[in-house]
Amino acid sequence: MSLKGKTVLVTGAGGFIGSHLAEACVREGANVRAMVHYNALGSRGWLDRSPIQEELDIRSGDITDPDSVYASVEGCDIVFHLAALIAIPYSYQAPHSYVRTNIEGTLNVLNAVRRFNVGRMLHTSTSEVYGTAQTVPISEEHPLQGQSPYSASKIGADKIVESYFCSFETPVTIIRPFNTFGPRQSARAVIPTIISQCLAGKEVVKLGTLNPTRDLNYVENTVEGYLAAATAPDDSVGETYNLGSGREISIGDLADLIISLSGCSAVIECEAQRLRPDSSEVERLLADADKARDVLGWEPEYTLEEGLEKTIAWIGDNLANYRPDEYTV
Repeated sequence: MSLKGKTVLVTGAGGFIGSHLAEACVREGANVRAMVHYNALGSRGWLDRSPIQEELDIRSGDITDPDSVYASVEGCDIVFHLAALIAIPYSYQAPHSYVRTNIEGTLNVLNAVRRFNVGRMLHTSTSEVYGTAQTVPISEEHPLQGQSPYSASKIGADKIVESYFCSFETPVTIIRPFNTFGPRQSARAVIPTIISQCLAGKEVVKLGTLNPTRDLNYVENTVEGYLAAATAPDDSVGETYNLGSGREISIGDLADLIISLSGCSAVIECEAQRLRPDSSEVERLLADADKARDVLGWEPEYTLEEGLEKTIAWIGDNLANYRPDEYTV
């Protein structure tokens, strides 16, 4: 299947991954509706800076409002659902917001997909639903563990999606990216946090705990995974697919690598306010992405180092978007 000529919706299109995906769908020849979060300033997130924003049908709304969702979904062939609250530290402060956005918002999208007989829905999960790895590498059969309100809300969303496939044969696919990074990512994530402090000339890079490991995947790899799932044969539907690199690195080693690649001479310091509660910290993530390779034909193209070099260059050109002196929750 091809996206050429298809009408597709990307929810969360103003965000980090969503903006890259919306642009990629345009390049694939799709007619792209981009749903962004309504706000008083009229900001459309990263799409305000997109070189192809005029080729997008940008619609402001709220994923928690069914009317907004229905208006955006009607007439679509494919829905990529990425809209979510994602910051783990803020989920400790505002867990109800995460339930409303991530679970109820996903339910609104599912109901709209059913009502308008959309051909396929791609739902975005997260590797955080696995919690600390019980076995590695982590396959899609690994138990789900809600170690933060954020991860619990995403588990709830995933299960609602799964239930609609089982109950109503809604054509849904769950995409489970491991730690995506790249241009446009906010300082709520660890890689932009490290890079922005390095490029700002800080002598000390402040981080949380350094021992946990992560499986990091460059954003263009993740976007290609979405496209592969959207165009895969119909028998691929109803499944969950990990998108990860199959390589793990500790946060401390990652910081050392970024310091080296950026030409910085900073030292690393653990700052208490950046620490998660002990039982909430996910200690180890390492993806088994064999299913995505075997069924979708997807493999990551860019290595960690290649992705970091691209990200360092982009943040260097856009350092004014970051506040290296502040801890972003």
